[in-house]
Amino acid sequence: MAQTRIGDIHIQRIVELEEPFIPIGRMFPDASAEAIAPHRSWLEPWALCPDSGRLILPVQSYLLQTSRHTILIDTCVGNHKSNQFFKPWHNRSDDGWLRRLVASGAGPEDIDFVLCTHLHLDHSGWHTQLIDGRWQPTFSNAKYLFAREEFDHREAVADTTFIENIVPVIEAGQGVIVAMDHTLDDEVWLAPTPGHTPGHVAIHLASKGQKAVMMGDVMHSPVQCAEPDWHAISDHDPALARATRRAFLNQHAETDTLILTAHFPSPSIGHVIERGDTFRFEFL
Repeated sequence: MAQTRIGDIHIQRIVELEEPFIPIGRMFPDASAEAIAPHRSWLEPWALCPDSGRLILPVQSYLLQTSRHTILIDTCVGNHKSNQFFKPWHNRSDDGWLRRLVASGAGPEDIDFVLCTHLHLDHSGWHTQLIDGRWQPTFSNAKYLFAREEFDHREAVADTTFIENIVPVIEAGQGVIVAMDHTLDDEVWLAPTPGHTPGHVAIHLASKGQKAVMMGDVMHSPVQCAEPDWHAISDHDPALARATRRAFLNQHAETDTLILTAHFPSPSIGHVIERGDTFRFEFL
């Protein structure tokens, strides 16, 4: 479990999976073989598998210990969840993520708040567990914060992810609907980053003059720093996702803001650096 700190906030990555995912050209429709070629030398082998051409992406959470709260950002794929689009995520049975969370020093009962960048399966799966045939909240003492626009969108879709991961939390009285720019306190707040999903948010952290932001799926791979116009196949609104991505990169490039990524390969954390008229990601 990789660890870092900004001010008084202790940050740990809790990784569920890190392996070749899908071919880069399928993930990014703009990534033709010709367009990918100049990037292979620096992407392979750590971010792009040279044998299969598949992107190497972790699925992970961030555990925060602030001066006031124990907070979990995103909750990975989880167990026994339905997924018709990506078979390896369907009906998983692997408690490794939960064991690693406990080993980090925070059991499920210790979590005060669960925050979500968005409500896709790989960011909300451990919201609930199947116990005695019923979906129940994993974090019994936590409040789960959902951005209004994201919640409304997923409720309208009403897919299995919403039914399995979100409805049981609401029924248990643990869900809290908030604005996309909701402030938890002076150390943690949300900021709108729509495009990948309608209510996607980034989660900002600050302590003792130091800053960090968990960007969720504003970008999926470091190649999008070099190619900000490459949208992901899963982006709800590709044009808006591109605009949000460029704004994010411009805002944080050449600053001391630490970027916590959802899917960049390990160590996943670093800074945005300007590179001519584009960008690169400098890992810690």
